[in-house]
Amino acid sequence: MSTASAATQTSPPSPGPSPVETPVRRFVRAFAEDRVAVLGFALFSLIVLLAVFAPFITPQNPYDLAKVDLMDSRLPPGEQTGDGYTVWLGTDGVGRDLYSGILYGLRISLTVGALSGLIAASLGMSVGLFAAYAGGRIETVIMRIVDLQLSLPAILIALILVAALGKGVDKIIIALVVVQWAYYARTVRASALVERRKEYVEAAQSLGLSSAAIVFRHIMPNCLAPVIVIFTVQTAHAISLEATLSFLGVGLPQTEPSLGVLIANGFQYMLSGRYWISSFPGLALLLTIVSINLMGDRIRDVLNPRLEK
Repeated sequence: MSTASAATQTSPPSPGPSPVETPVRRFVRAFAEDRVAVLGFALFSLIVLLAVFAPFITPQNPYDLAKVDLMDSRLPPGEQTGDGYTVWLGTDGVGRDLYSGILYGLRISLTVGALSGLIAASLGMSVGLFAAYAGGRIETVIMRIVDLQLSLPAILIALILVAALGKGVDKIIIALVVVQWAYYARTVRASALVERRKEYVEAAQSLGLSSAAIVFRHIMPNCLAPVIVIFTVQTAHAISLEATLSFLGVGLPQTEPSLGVLIANGFQYMLSGRYWISSFPGLALLLTIVSINLMGDRIRDVLNPRLEK
């Protein structure tokens, strides 16, 4: 056997072409490089799972007033109720199990934050894209309205709207949408102005595509990156704002144990040593907001590498 034939038989097969990394895989790989962001994602996932399965893992439905006993009010952590089960986080002033109330309160907080963010993002993106594509006086009027709203404190606008609309989850969501949409509109309008001057938009116009097709099929997908970052920040802001409004007594009613309501119920007992009524719901609210912000910081760095430290 010749040397050339032997080398041919013993040489390893040539590797095939390396698979192309998709944008989603690239994003996941870059996100996973930050251990703090992964910790935030794991914590947020745990919070979401606890909230989703709250009816199955809690000993009490805090919405059912028939199962709430005033004789069990202000029990410290580890005590037993009249029904015989242990309240590991104690009870509040009306006898609700804090563990059950916190998980049900997380459902309200996450629902309010997600729904208000999605509606505000959709509204703000539509307004920002329309302003950037229309231009002229229409853009000027829209952006002056946006500037006017952003010049006012968000808590002030929310207080006025909730006071006018009344209490309830739907009223809170409407108020938060009005507070948040301007952030999306300004950001999307700035990104759309850059995309509007690019050659692919001119090519689409020369092909006779409608304005709606150009805006929503070509310009909007290239403006989604900053919207995702704003969504994470505004979701945490919406959750904290809902808790603030409920703590002030203008958000959700006492019959709906949101985190803000639970914190407000225990505030009057802090000086008497019953710390658990406010402390544990406050800790749950803090962990939720921190986990969202940790993910948002990393998403911002991945989508805009120039901001990465």
